[in-house]
Amino acid sequence: MRFPAALFLLLSVTAGCGGMGRNDSAQGVQLYQQGNYLGAVNHFQQALARQPGNPDCFYNLGATYHQQAKVFGSTADREVAEQYYHLCLARNPDHVACQRALAVLLVEENRSDQAVAGLQQWAASRPGNPQPHIELARLAEEHGDVREAENQLLDALALDPANPRALVALGQLREAAGDSSQALIDYSRSLAVDPQQPVVAARVAALNSAQASAVRTAALPPPTPLPPAPGAVALPSVPPGMPGR
Repeated sequence: MRFPAALFLLLSVTAGCGGMGRNDSAQGVQLYQQGNYLGAVNHFQQALARQPGNPDCFYNLGATYHQQAKVFGSTADREVAEQYYHLCLARNPDHVACQRALAVLLVEENRSDQAVAGLQQWAASRPGNPQPHIELARLAEEHGDVREAENQLLDALALDPANPRALVALGQLREAAGDSSQALIDYSRSLAVDPQQPVVAARVAALNSAQASAVRTAALPPPTPLPPAPGAVALPSVPPGMPGR
Protein backbone atom coordinates (compact mmCIF):
# COMPACT_ATOMS: atom_id res chain seq x y z
CA MET A 1 0.00 0.00 0.00
CA ARG A 2 1.35 3.43 -0.99
CA PHE A 3 0.16 6.73 0.41
CA PRO A 4 -0.78 9.62 -1.91
CA ALA A 5 2.32 11.56 -0.85
CA ALA A 6 4.73 9.45 -2.84
CA LEU A 7 7.84 10.91 -4.39
CA PHE A 8 6.73 11.90 -7.86
CA LEU A 9 3.34 13.50 -7.31
CA LEU A 10 2.28 17.11 -7.76
CA LEU A 11 4.76 19.60 -6.40
CA SER A 12 3.47 21.92 -3.70
CA VAL A 13 4.17 25.57 -3.06
CA THR A 14 4.17 27.39 0.23
CA ALA A 15 2.96 30.70 1.58
CA GLY A 16 6.17 30.86 3.61
CA CYS A 17 7.48 34.08 2.07
CA GLY A 18 7.08 36.22 5.15
CA GLY A 19 6.95 39.93 5.89
CA MET A 20 5.82 42.27 3.10
CA GLY A 21 5.71 39.44 0.56
CA ARG A 22 3.17 37.36 2.47
CA ASN A 23 0.08 38.53 0.54
CA ASP A 24 1.76 38.13 -2.85
CA SER A 25 2.90 34.65 -1.86
CA ALA A 26 -0.56 33.63 -0.65
CA GLN A 27 -2.14 34.86 -3.88
CA GLY A 28 0.53 33.01 -5.85
CA VAL A 29 -0.32 29.79 -4.02
CA GLN A 30 -4.02 30.19 -4.89
CA LEU A 31 -3.23 30.79 -8.56
CA TYR A 32 -0.87 27.81 -8.62
CA GLN A 33 -3.57 25.56 -7.19
CA GLN A 34 -5.94 26.81 -9.90
CA GLY A 35 -3.42 25.94 -12.61
CA ASN A 36 -2.69 29.58 -13.44
CA TYR A 37 1.08 29.20 -13.41
CA LEU A 38 1.87 32.47 -15.19
CA GLY A 39 -0.16 34.41 -12.63
CA ALA A 40 1.50 32.45 -9.81
CA VAL A 41 4.98 33.28 -11.14
CA ASN A 42 4.12 36.97 -11.29
CA HIS A 43 2.99 37.02 -7.65
CA PHE A 44 5.96 34.96 -6.45
CA GLN A 45 8.33 37.33 -8.25
CA GLN A 46 6.63 40.27 -6.55
CA ALA A 47 7.03 38.49 -3.20
CA LEU A 48 10.72 37.94 -3.96
CA ALA A 49 11.15 41.61 -4.85
CA ARG A 50 9.75 42.50 -1.43
CA GLN A 51 11.86 39.84 0.32
CA PRO A 52 15.11 39.57 -1.69
CA GLY A 53 16.90 36.29 -1.15
CA ASN A 54 13.99 34.56 0.63
CA PRO A 55 14.51 30.81 0.03
CA ASP A 56 10.77 30.07 0.15
CA CYS A 57 10.19 32.52 -2.68
CA PHE A 58 12.93 30.90 -4.76
CA TYR A 59 11.41 27.49 -4.04
CA ASN A 60 7.91 28.64 -5.02
CA LEU A 61 9.21 29.96 -8.32
CA GLY A 62 11.12 26.73 -8.94
CA ALA A 63 8.12 24.55 -8.12
CA THR A 64 5.86 26.59 -10.39
CA TYR A 65 8.22 26.43 -13.37
CA HIS A 66 8.75 22.73 -12.63
CA GLN A 67 5.02 22.00 -12.63
CA GLN A 68 4.58 24.09 -15.76
CA ALA A 69 7.31 22.03 -17.43
CA LYS A 70 5.55 18.81 -16.42
CA VAL A 71 2.24 20.03 -17.88
CA PHE A 72 3.55 21.56 -21.12
CA GLY A 73 6.77 19.58 -21.65
CA SER A 74 8.96 22.67 -21.72
CA THR A 75 12.70 22.04 -21.41
CA ALA A 76 13.32 25.74 -20.83
CA ASP A 77 10.96 25.75 -17.85
CA ARG A 78 12.83 22.77 -16.38
CA GLU A 79 16.10 24.66 -16.64
CA VAL A 80 14.61 27.72 -14.95
CA ALA A 81 13.11 25.51 -12.20
CA GLU A 82 16.49 23.92 -11.50
CA GLN A 83 18.14 27.34 -11.28
CA TYR A 84 15.59 28.52 -8.72
CA TYR A 85 15.98 25.31 -6.68
CA HIS A 86 19.73 25.89 -6.50
CA LEU A 87 19.19 29.50 -5.46
CA CYS A 88 16.88 28.30 -2.68
CA LEU A 89 19.35 25.69 -1.42
CA ALA A 90 22.26 28.12 -1.58
CA ARG A 91 20.42 30.15 1.06
CA ASN A 92 18.88 27.29 3.02
CA PRO A 93 20.47 23.86 2.44
CA ASP A 94 17.95 22.33 4.89
CA HIS A 95 14.90 23.36 2.85
CA VAL A 96 13.32 19.90 2.75
CA ALA A 97 10.70 20.59 0.07
CA CYS A 98 13.35 22.08 -2.21
CA GLN A 99 15.78 19.22 -1.69
CA ARG A 100 13.00 16.79 -2.56
CA ALA A 101 11.82 18.78 -5.58
CA LEU A 102 15.33 19.06 -7.00
CA ALA A 103 15.80 15.30 -6.59
CA VAL A 104 12.48 14.72 -8.39
CA LEU A 105 13.52 16.96 -11.27
CA LEU A 106 16.89 15.24 -11.65
CA VAL A 107 15.32 11.78 -11.65
CA GLU A 108 12.76 12.88 -14.23
CA GLU A 109 15.69 13.89 -16.45
CA ASN A 110 17.42 10.50 -15.98
CA ARG A 111 20.03 12.09 -13.72
CA SER A 112 19.39 9.82 -10.75
CA ASP A 113 23.10 9.65 -9.87
CA GLN A 114 23.16 13.42 -9.40
CA ALA A 115 19.99 13.27 -7.30
CA VAL A 116 21.53 10.68 -4.98
CA ALA A 117 24.85 12.51 -4.84
CA GLY A 118 23.14 15.76 -3.89
CA LEU A 119 21.18 14.14 -1.07
CA GLN A 120 24.27 12.30 0.16
CA GLN A 121 26.18 15.58 0.23
CA TRP A 122 23.34 17.11 2.23
CA ALA A 123 23.47 14.20 4.68
CA ALA A 124 27.26 14.51 5.06
CA SER A 125 27.02 18.23 5.74
CA ARG A 126 24.23 17.77 8.32
CA PRO A 127 25.17 14.63 10.30
CA GLY A 128 22.52 15.31 12.94
CA ASN A 129 19.64 15.91 10.51
CA PRO A 130 17.36 12.92 9.77
CA GLN A 131 15.71 14.56 6.74
CA PRO A 132 18.42 13.70 4.16
CA HIS A 133 18.11 10.03 5.10
CA ILE A 134 14.33 10.14 4.64
CA GLU A 135 14.74 11.62 1.16
CA LEU A 136 17.44 9.07 0.29
CA ALA A 137 15.03 6.35 1.41
CA ARG A 138 12.39 7.74 -0.97
CA LEU A 139 14.80 7.54 -3.88
CA ALA A 140 15.95 4.05 -2.95
CA GLU A 141 12.36 2.81 -2.73
CA GLU A 142 11.51 4.36 -6.11
CA HIS A 143 14.44 2.42 -7.58
CA GLY A 144 13.27 -0.83 -5.97
CA ASP A 145 16.09 -1.01 -3.41
CA VAL A 146 13.93 -1.76 -0.37
CA ARG A 147 16.86 -2.82 1.81
CA GLU A 148 18.67 0.48 1.27
CA ALA A 149 15.43 2.39 1.86
CA GLU A 150 14.93 0.62 5.19
CA ASN A 151 18.55 1.24 6.20
CA GLN A 152 18.22 4.96 5.46
CA LEU A 153 15.02 5.18 7.51
CA LEU A 154 16.65 3.36 10.41
CA ASP A 155 19.53 5.87 10.19
CA ALA A 156 16.98 8.69 10.33
CA LEU A 157 15.29 7.17 13.38
CA ALA A 158 18.65 6.68 15.08
CA LEU A 159 19.01 10.48 14.88
CA ASP A 160 15.36 11.22 15.74
CA PRO A 161 13.49 8.21 17.17
CA ALA A 162 10.17 10.07 17.16
CA ASN A 163 10.34 11.42 13.60
CA PRO A 164 6.79 10.94 12.25
CA ARG A 165 7.78 10.98 8.56
CA ALA A 166 10.42 8.31 9.03
CA LEU A 167 8.04 6.16 11.07
CA VAL A 168 5.32 6.35 8.43
CA ALA A 169 7.76 5.57 5.63
CA LEU A 170 9.13 2.60 7.56
CA GLY A 171 5.58 1.41 8.23
CA GLN A 172 4.85 1.56 4.51
CA LEU A 173 7.86 -0.60 3.72
CA ARG A 174 6.93 -3.15 6.34
CA GLU A 175 3.30 -3.27 5.32
CA ALA A 176 4.32 -3.79 1.68
CA ALA A 177 6.56 -6.65 2.85
CA GLY A 178 3.61 -8.30 4.62
CA ASP A 179 4.64 -7.41 8.17
CA SER A 180 1.36 -5.78 9.16
CA SER A 181 1.98 -6.08 12.89
CA GLN A 182 5.22 -4.09 12.78
CA ALA A 183 3.70 -1.62 10.31
CA LEU A 184 0.89 -1.01 12.79
CA ILE A 185 3.43 -0.28 15.51
CA ASP A 186 5.29 2.20 13.27
CA TYR A 187 2.10 3.98 12.20
CA SER A 188 0.84 4.18 15.77
CA ARG A 189 4.14 5.66 16.98
CA SER A 190 3.93 8.29 14.24
CA LEU A 191 0.35 9.19 15.19
CA ALA A 192 1.35 9.51 18.84
CA VAL A 193 3.80 12.24 17.79
CA ASP A 194 1.58 13.89 15.16
CA PRO A 195 -2.12 13.00 15.44
CA GLN A 196 -3.00 15.20 12.43
CA GLN A 197 -2.38 12.47 9.84
CA PRO A 198 -5.78 11.29 8.60
CA VAL A 199 -4.38 8.90 5.99
CA VAL A 200 -2.16 7.21 8.57
CA ALA A 201 -5.04 7.06 11.04
CA ALA A 202 -7.13 5.32 8.38
CA ARG A 203 -4.40 2.73 7.84
CA VAL A 204 -4.17 2.09 11.60
CA ALA A 205 -7.93 1.58 11.76
CA ALA A 206 -7.86 -0.76 8.77
CA LEU A 207 -4.99 -2.83 10.15
CA ASN A 208 -6.58 -3.04 13.60
CA SER A 209 -9.82 -4.20 12.01
CA ALA A 210 -8.01 -6.81 9.92
CA GLN A 211 -6.15 -8.14 12.95
CA ALA A 212 -9.34 -8.32 15.02
CA SER A 213 -11.10 -10.19 12.21
CA ALA A 214 -8.22 -12.66 11.96
CA VAL A 215 -8.35 -13.30 15.71
CA ARG A 216 -12.11 -13.92 15.61
CA THR A 217 -11.74 -16.30 12.67
CA ALA A 218 -8.98 -18.25 14.42
CA ALA A 219 -11.13 -18.59 17.55
CA LEU A 220 -14.08 -20.16 15.72
CA PRO A 221 -14.56 -23.93 16.25
CA PRO A 222 -14.02 -26.16 13.23
CA PRO A 223 -17.18 -26.75 11.19
CA THR A 224 -19.25 -29.82 12.17
CA PRO A 225 -19.52 -32.37 9.34
CA LEU A 226 -23.02 -32.59 7.93
CA PRO A 227 -24.83 -35.92 8.45
CA PRO A 228 -25.50 -37.96 5.32
CA ALA A 229 -28.73 -37.16 3.55
CA PRO A 230 -31.63 -39.54 4.19
CA GLY A 231 -31.32 -42.67 2.06
CA ALA A 232 -27.70 -42.02 1.20
CA VAL A 233 -25.27 -44.91 1.54
CA ALA A 234 -22.11 -44.09 3.43
CA LEU A 235 -19.01 -45.34 1.64
CA PRO A 236 -16.78 -47.58 3.74
CA SER A 237 -13.48 -46.13 4.79
CA VAL A 238 -10.31 -47.53 3.23
CA PRO A 239 -8.44 -49.79 5.71
CA PRO A 240 -4.86 -48.69 6.50
CA GLY A 241 -2.39 -50.01 3.98
CA MET A 242 -5.03 -50.60 1.31
CA PRO A 243 -5.03 -48.58 -1.93
CA GLY A 244 -7.80 -46.09 -2.38
CA ARG A 245 -10.70 -46.80 -4.67
